[in-house]
Amino acid sequence: MVAIDHKGEVVVGILVEIYDDLGAFSALQGAFVEHQVMLQKLSLKRKIVVVLVRTLEDLNLCDALIIPGGESTTMAVLARVSGLLEPLREFVKTKPVWGTCAGAILLSQTIEGSKKGGQELLGGISITTARNGWGSQVESFEVDLSVEGLQNPEEFFTGIFIRAPVVLKLSPSPDDPPIQVIARLPTDFLPPSLASLDENDPKTVVALRQGLHFLTTFHPELTQDNRFHDYFVRECVLPRTA
Repeated sequence: MVAIDHKGEVVVGILVEIYDDLGAFSALQGAFVEHQVMLQKLSLKRKIVVVLVRTLEDLNLCDALIIPGGESTTMAVLARVSGLLEPLREFVKTKPVWGTCAGAILLSQTIEGSKKGGQELLGGISITTARNGWGSQVESFEVDLSVEGLQNPEEFFTGIFIRAPVVLKLSPSPDDPPIQVIARLPTDFLPPSLASLDENDPKTVVALRQGLHFLTTFHPELTQDNRFHDYFVRECVLPRTA
């Protein structure tokens, strides 16, 4: 592999294809092209270079990483088979990572509703999530979100939820960075199985940040609005690479 000099640039990786130990194609993580397009639309003082991460060599080029949607159990199994699981865990310890939907599950400290035999996680964010927490009755939906931390916060952001995970518990230890809630669903939008009268209920949280790490239980990349990508780079990535 030819070394590339990215001096002065910020390299954001997107985890895409994972291959098995025979080199055969095994899985394609969801919506990586859409993430790539969103990042390339950003207008920032520093140039953003996008790397599609398929190998350890690709990962080693990156200043930050996005883990898109897909099937989280399969993603974890294939990451181990391909030899990427432990490198990804080491990456999460020191560099900015954003997980969307299944990626958010992988960044969780613990999960509920895993398949038989459990699921390996990358960790990095001190929360408990439920896989497919919305259940079979509400597998996908859209809702306007009010998000103060984005550019032009007076404009709603359309959250697209596809069999989304649900945040069940925020559990930072005293030594962990504080958890900052970025976006919530209105309590009256929750289905009966998740209903709550408490506007601070963790189940209403759909986007949050803890230190270098960021997650959304929905898919910002499936809209035409790149303000969440701008937030991730501006708030999580650039301060780390200054």
